[in-house]
Amino acid sequence: MKKLLLASAAVTGLVAASANAEDIKIGIILGFTGPIESLTPSMADGAELAMKEVNDSGKLLDGSTVSSVRADSTCIDSGAATAAAERLITADGVKAIMGADCSGVTGAILANVALANGVVMISPSATSPALSTAEDNGLFFRTSPSDARQGVVMTEVLMENGIDNVAVTYTNNDYGKGLADSFQAAYEAAGGTVTINAAHEDGKADYSAEVGALASAGGDRLVVAGYVDQGGSGIVRAAIDSGAFDTFHFPDGMISAKLVENFGSEIDGSSGQHPAPSEELAAAFAGLVGGAFDSSSPFTPESYDAAALIMLAMQAAGSSNSGDFKDKVMDVANAPGEKIQAGELAKALDIIAGGGDVDYVGATDVELIGPGEAAGNYRVVGFENGAEMTAGRK
Repeated sequence: MKKLLLASAAVTGLVAASANAEDIKIGIILGFTGPIESLTPSMADGAELAMKEVNDSGKLLDGSTVSSVRADSTCIDSGAATAAAERLITADGVKAIMGADCSGVTGAILANVALANGVVMISPSATSPALSTAEDNGLFFRTSPSDARQGVVMTEVLMENGIDNVAVTYTNNDYGKGLADSFQAAYEAAGGTVTINAAHEDGKADYSAEVGALASAGGDRLVVAGYVDQGGSGIVRAAIDSGAFDTFHFPDGMISAKLVENFGSEIDGSSGQHPAPSEELAAAFAGLVGGAFDSSSPFTPESYDAAALIMLAMQAAGSSNSGDFKDKVMDVANAPGEKIQAGELAKALDIIAGGGDVDYVGATDVELIGPGEAAGNYRVVGFENGAEMTAGRK
């Protein structure tokens, strides 16, 4: 009889656990079309890898599963991005958003959709300094650092290469202007000279006028704070063809396999940087990915980390509701707690379920500071013999 009662209790427990399980939907909103469309497939794959890892463990919230719903931010059309995010929440019923990507559309979604609906957003790539002070009611986080940090890193890279005189062109939006202004402030404070700091519009067929103005101002290198799939590459092509500049400095929006595909050895001697983990963490993440997609593509490991933080915060709160778990994101991201690497999400879920603390390291050595943004680690790149190479870390 005792064994029968124990068996009945066990079955009752399983039924209760099953009754509590959910199919939790997480939105992935990225620019699958637009000026960074060559980057976003791997970013989405990175986020979905974290979701698969959690699903395979069966350890999230009484056996709940997670599914992704993708939407197109376009990167540049705030109206379209806002409408897409609204659909994710009202029609698809997502509990959180991994995204958005570009700073302008991210800010628009935050202000017009996330705040109104009380939904957590964790962006892997929106880097505008303005987002650090945006009203967010504790709902917005990012696993990439602010461009205030990138401006300092750019300055260090250029100065270390003996480049103290540059022209700057930037895509005319929140990302481009924020980065260009942050860079100019840091560069001039370090003794450098910015000969011109001029905007360019995306989507033009001819950038000869813009390059003419940049060439007239002069500079030892042209800093292109633009998008690789849009005007940034147009500027570079016009500069090379006219002989105005033969070396460039490329911030994160330009670093992609597409850059080398577009220009090959024509940009040899150029430099750049993008947020990236240490070599050790990059190798570990590559092993986890196993060649399924490009693990080294910019903002791909940050996307894995953004999705992972959402799910670990849900576990810590015991709830998939953003209002419940938003206050747990910083807790699971930072000390104290057992360090959790990429590929160890099942372990983290177990620790949290048992009442323990985790310090999520993940794929990019996550450490969230101040307004919920990454402290910032960068990979410095160079270009030699028609190929991109790692030139250092910052």
